Amino acid sequence: MINAIASTPRSYQLAAREAQLQPTTIRIGEAVVGGGVPTVIAGPCAVESEGQLLLTARAVAEAGAHLLRGGAYKPRTSPYAFRGLGLAGLELLALARETTGLPFCTEVVDTRDVEIVARYADVLQIGARNMHNSALLEEAGRSGKPVILKRGLSATVEEWLLAAEYILATGNPNVILCERGIRTYETATRNTLDLNAVALVKQRSHLPVLVDPSHGTGKWYLVQPLALAGLTAGADGLMVEVHHDPDRATSDGPQSLTHAHFAQLMEQVGMLSPLLAQLTHREPVT
Repeated sequence: MINAIASTPRSYQLAAREAQLQPTTIRIGEAVVGGGVPTVIAGPCAVESEGQLLLTARAVAEAGAHLLRGGAYKPRTSPYAFRGLGLAGLELLALARETTGLPFCTEVVDTRDVEIVARYADVLQIGARNMHNSALLEEAGRSGKPVILKRGLSATVEEWLLAAEYILATGNPNVILCERGIRTYETATRNTLDLNAVALVKQRSHLPVLVDPSHGTGKWYLVQPLALAGLTAGADGLMVEVHHDPDRATSDGPQSLTHAHFAQLMEQVGMLSPLLAQLTHREPVT
């Protein structure tokens, strides 16, 4: 089975497991994404104010998060919704990094903003809406910064990996995939978190994979079980939204964990990690 997988030709070349038999690992500050220990990225959906960001940044750092997330530029369905603080948001994220020691990732939504975002951020994020934006993918790749590439709302696994190929083709090897749920007929949750894709991508590609159970479910009380399920399916880490007062968040409050709930999740991740390490290093059954 393993040999059959390895000999299968792919439409994507640089992202394919055949191109690199050893899994890619990406160092960001003290964290190593893909290094065998789950990497947890946490923070608010949007940067709202200095007080709000620092409060949550300190809380997730204390709970054991490895990176901070926060949106300075927010792509929104409605043009009238809060769309981020822009440069002021980047400056606040840099302040939070200085305060907590956590590197941060933030989304870039326009080719014109890549240079300024890369100047501040440790990791650039390409959101689901922009997965097919080839110009943005290439510009982010040329920044030289690690790039988190979220799967598009209705993208196939092959399309997702081909999008990664655009970044890799610029000479930037530091691409992290993120499964964040796809749009299906189901309306009970915001999206359908596709854990099939996590296991499949780990077979087909050497790139590390994160799971975003916040966007994948849209409901805070489903984040913990889907986060643990994602790690069990083979994900290298998690991206989770956390807010000190989700009911008053400017965006994505219903899917944001409180500080206490995030600390509880980190305890569970800590308990699960040794078991996952044992299972990963077992010899496969032939």
